Amino acid sequence: MVQFQPILNSLKSYEAGKPIELVVREFGIDPEKVIKLGSNENPFGCSPAVVKAVQDFAPKMSYYPDDSYLDLKNSLAQKFDVTPDRIIPGNGSDQVLDFACRCVLAPGDSVLINRITFAMYRIYALQCGAKVHSTETVPHDLSAFLDLAKVVKPKILFLCTPSNPVGDALSKADVYEFLRQLSPDTLVVIDAAYMEFGKQKDPAKFIPAKEVTDLFPNVFYTGTFSKVYGLGGMRIGYGIGNAELIKNIYKMRPPFSVANLSALAATEALKNEGHVENYLRTNLEEMKRYEKFATEQSIEFIDSYANFITLFARKHGKSSTEVAQSLLRKGIILRDLKSYELNAIRITIGRPEQNEKVFEALKEEFL
Repeated sequence: MVQFQPILNSLKSYEAGKPIELVVREFGIDPEKVIKLGSNENPFGCSPAVVKAVQDFAPKMSYYPDDSYLDLKNSLAQKFDVTPDRIIPGNGSDQVLDFACRCVLAPGDSVLINRITFAMYRIYALQCGAKVHSTETVPHDLSAFLDLAKVVKPKILFLCTPSNPVGDALSKADVYEFLRQLSPDTLVVIDAAYMEFGKQKDPAKFIPAKEVTDLFPNVFYTGTFSKVYGLGGMRIGYGIGNAELIKNIYKMRPPFSVANLSALAATEALKNEGHVENYLRTNLEEMKRYEKFATEQSIEFIDSYANFITLFARKHGKSSTEVAQSLLRKGIILRDLKSYELNAIRITIGRPEQNEKVFEALKEEFL
């Protein structure tokens, strides 16, 4: 009989958001009427120019990609004002996070994460045989991170800001002061998947990739095209760091790690920042509507700097699971945060007409 690694006995698979197809199968709802706000996707989709570029290139999908990904790296280099040798593309930012863990961690090493954070940090660390330590607070508390770091001496420390899954964000000033006090031997991964949203709401939360990686050579900055650029289905992300760090992380990358259509879509998306700017403005306007609704309905929420909002169910006599399941039967997909030990639901900020339907559904749940 095949013997599997013992760590797999305690390792949980990542729980992805529910797809539209599940709601159609289970409840017989017209797929056109399903409102999917559980996975923090861009509800407006990508730029039409990206769609056209992919359609035009589709006949060439039988060819392997250009493994240098030079066009994409040059476009990212221009956006972030860094040289291409400081960038690594990936099949989603998840993949470059995995590369970083496998590049740095050995069995028995320590990794430090926030109590509530992106589940893949823990999974990737455990796959490497590392020991995972976490703070006790829901929002990021840099003092708690620093105190714990002095004890466990982490090889990698993950800061997700704005954070997934709850949406809190750290200020640039606080992060820089924290980094000055942390050991330079610790690789600090700044997961910036939602950074564009944080900057839109509060510029003080914006951490520039070039600046932070110039000042702190032990920082690895990751980003994605899944959120603000609307390319979640293309699975395309990137990492930025100093040239030596990227050179070593590159050694973990398999050939052709990014599909040619994905690389093309990302490159084209970077030429259409106007589409992104319109989405960011609308997202913030609709976020304010959710905050106003929650306040009027006496629903506690977390001040969010992302494209989603976290609402607590604890004062309304229902569990987050009950609320999420009830809305699911109505064709509204939200994210139940029970798996994070929170009695809360997370709602992606949708289009105005989608949000209106969510408000009406939530009123029925919280009456």
